[in-house]
Amino acid sequence: MEWLEIEIFGFLVVFLATMFFLGELLVKAKGIFGIIGFSLISLYFAYHVGDASGSWVIILYVAGLLSIVIDGKLLGDGTLSFIGGVLMIIGLAVPAPGLMYAFLVGFAVILGGLASFFFTKVFPRRDLWSKMTLKETMSSEEGYNSMNEGYNELIGKEGTTLTDFRPIGTVEIEGQTYSATTGASWLEKNTEVKVTSVDGTRIVVSPQ
Repeated sequence: MEWLEIEIFGFLVVFLATMFFLGELLVKAKGIFGIIGFSLISLYFAYHVGDASGSWVIILYVAGLLSIVIDGKLLGDGTLSFIGGVLMIIGLAVPAPGLMYAFLVGFAVILGGLASFFFTKVFPRRDLWSKMTLKETMSSEEGYNSMNEGYNELIGKEGTTLTDFRPIGTVEIEGQTYSATTGASWLEKNTEVKVTSVDGTRIVVSPQ
């Protein structure tokens, strides 16, 4: 396996191994991607780790991979995945025969991780990091609902147009500026108006 001494081949092996390993975590590939990733990374370590004294880098790599799995299944905030990625890079870069080789395999881990998301376009997704997605969705909904409630409180309040309405413009209500509409009619700047209705974030005003 002397060909693994060549930097570009080391890069390709690590890139493909990472892509298939993480692809196995992201999509339902029936273990096929995991087998491919394991086979490729085994080639890399079998060649570059000569004896048992260097096995700690393999342990480091496996610990990084497990950190990503734990983060995806239990935590879901991405912090442990980042740490896991760093551990994987260190585990691969340390036994590399040169500085450029080490840089390339580290870069291969990053690119392979990004490329693994391509599989989600083709294969059924697993529920990895579903907690993170759910949390972001809930936060967005809470923020949207909170904004709607704030806008609903404007109904019946009075303000002054800061721009001409044609029929959309800017109005000042209790020191705050809002984008609003009259619905159809045109108004001049500095016209006294009243909020008649709110539909989501759409504020409708009419002249007093």
